[in-house]
Amino acid sequence: MVRAGFAMILAAEDDIDVVGEATDGLHALELAQRHKPDVVLMDIRMPRMDGLEALRRLTRPGTVDPPKVVVVTTFDDDEYVQRALGQGASGFLIKDSGPALLVEAIRAADSGEALVSPAITVRLLRQLNSVKRTSREPHTALSERELDLVRLVARGLTNAEIAAELTISLGTVKTHLGNVQTKLSARNRVEIAAWAWESGVVEGRG
Repeated sequence: MVRAGFAMILAAEDDIDVVGEATDGLHALELAQRHKPDVVLMDIRMPRMDGLEALRRLTRPGTVDPPKVVVVTTFDDDEYVQRALGQGASGFLIKDSGPALLVEAIRAADSGEALVSPAITVRLLRQLNSVKRTSREPHTALSERELDLVRLVARGLTNAEIAAELTISLGTVKTHLGNVQTKLSARNRVEIAAWAWESGVVEGRG
């Protein structure tokens, strides 16, 4: 019923086409291979294969033109979301967030952004402060402007909001984001946010 409701909401949007509905993780992989969608809305708890394993397979290194994956979760699934951070998720959505946020999350993922509400960002990513990732470069590799941008990404701001906050163009924001991703070996802005909390760049900020 939830899946059918999501499909109805998305199909009603002029710029969104629902190309398939999967009943479980394995089915999701089959449909993704067949239809090559731009964005996959992935539940976490599913039969046969859970959403985290399906996410890992969809975004694993070497995959040609992988889809953006928005993970559906509940507020208490902190452990699942933390695992998804390292597996290339392009956003997080609470199941009862409402139709508007569902559509916004899909559009954000498609445009290369990640919709993560500030409340979830603060709660979940703060827990990563003690995690050490040897693959991450020290933050001294980032310029002061890049660090400013990283802090805003970690607060859940979109590219447009970052541009307004830093008084720079949207194109400049995207350029900085690309540079940051390269320096941190991050696959997306969610991993940038995770790195920011892990490294203490935003420690003590709300």
